[in-house]
Order: sequence, then C-alpha cells, then structure tokens
Amino acid sequence: MRSLKIYLILFLSFLLAFPALVTAQTLMMATTTSTDNTGLLDELAPQFKKDTGITLKWTAVGTGKALEIGRNCDVDLLMVHAPGAEEEFVKKGYGIDRTQIMYNDFVVIGPARDPAGIKGLPVTAALQKIAGEKALFVSRGDASGTHKKELSLWEKAGVQIPVNEPWYLETGQGMISTIRVALERDGYTLTDRGTYIKHAHIQGGNPSMKILVQGEPVLFNQYSAIAINPARCKNVKYDPAQKFIDWITSKRTQNFIANYKLLGKPLFTPNAGK
Repeated sequence: MRSLKIYLILFLSFLLAFPALVTAQTLMMATTTSTDNTGLLDELAPQFKKDTGITLKWTAVGTGKALEIGRNCDVDLLMVHAPGAEEEFVKKGYGIDRTQIMYNDFVVIGPARDPAGIKGLPVTAALQKIAGEKALFVSRGDASGTHKKELSLWEKAGVQIPVNEPWYLETGQGMISTIRVALERDGYTLTDRGTYIKHAHIQGGNPSMKILVQGEPVLFNQYSAIAINPARCKNVKYDPAQKFIDWITSKRTQNFIANYKLLGKPLFTPNAGK
C-alpha cells in the first residue's frame, strides 16, 4: 500500500510539472488556402502548441470545401472567409461560436501592360471592361471564399457569369496556383491581398502581376473561426476548438498577426472583438 501511495504522489507531481503533456491533443481544422499559402498558420501552430499543449493540424481548401468537411464532422474547427455561407452554416446547426479574427481585402491583379485598361477603375467597371475586351480572366472556380466574392462581383457588374466563355479560365486550385496560371497566361484574377503579397515575396519583391483595382468597401475580406457543433458531431473536440478561438483572439496573438509581414507589409489586420 505504501508503494502505491508513493507511486500516486510521483504521478501527480509529474502531471503538475508537465501540464502540457496532460492536455496533449490534436485539433483538426479545415481552412481557406490563403491562411496556409501565406505561411501564417506555419507561424501560429508552434506557438499554439507551446501555450496549450494542443497540436494544430489543418487541411487547406476553398471555403466551400471547408464547410462541406465541417458538415461531415471530419474536423473540429474551421477558419474561413465567406460570411454569407458561414452564417448559413451556423444557422443550420453545423457550427457554433463563429468569431471574427482578422481581415484583409480583395484586389484585382493583372499584367503590367493591362490589355483591357482597367487600372484605377471601380471593380464593377473593371469587370465590364474585361468582359467587353474578352481579356483572359483566371478564376479559382472552386467555391472558395474568393470564388464566391468573384461571382458576386460579376453579378454586381451586371455581367452574366462567363463560365462558358473562351476568355474565362477556371483552375479549381488554390490562390497561389491560380495567380501562377494568370501570370503564365497573361491574364487577370481576383486575389486576397495577403496571398498577393506572398506571391510578390516569392517573385523577389517585383512581381510581373500588378495590383490594378483596389480600395473599395465591397472588396473587404473578413476571416472567422467556427467550432463544429458537438451536439451534432459527437466525436469532435469542442474544448480544444474553443481554446484555439480564445487563443487566436487574445491580445498577444492578435498583436502577432498584426506584425506578421512580408516585404514590410502586413498580410492580415486583426479585428477580434471589434
């Protein structure tokens, strides 16, 4: 009996000395490609592990696919950027605790020679000119948050979605890959600013693709986290998901996001609690 008590004392002492090991868990997240492509998650994950003992693993897909993965109860958490689709996701009971984290904005980029002459135009006028000139436009075409925004902008411009037009190319790929196709094919595309800065960084700070349209309220791009509803998905890890949401919205992590820069430019602006 005495040896058993000694064992228990030593075991409890170990737990108190190494609390991170006690809570060692893996949190599965589906996220938009921009948070992965920019390298932000590669920076955040080790810090989250250090602070909580929880290992963050993620799959980077378009927001539409991420929401589908969430509906199938295959992850614990989402980090996405399509507010309308997210609100519907929560309204139908698939997710809870939707919390805004950070934002950037969308920009239209294209070759420096700007064959359709869109530089400095309002985004709707720019899309009308691209359609009128039948200049190549490269689309994500993957139901991502960026693709959803692009479709809404065509509609706002009064231009029928040009899915069957020879000048409209859908990649079905992530943002960095889509920018690369636009670069190779001398076309235009819509991207979030953070991924464009990452592209510019890859290109040595002087990319051939230039920002031609920017700076309108309609181009605002909000990122949010959503925990998968444990009442619907019995196997999801709700507590670690909530810990991640609390952690990423903390003042310290929000300051880190604000200071995450490439080429001296911030890729995201934190706005938790605002």
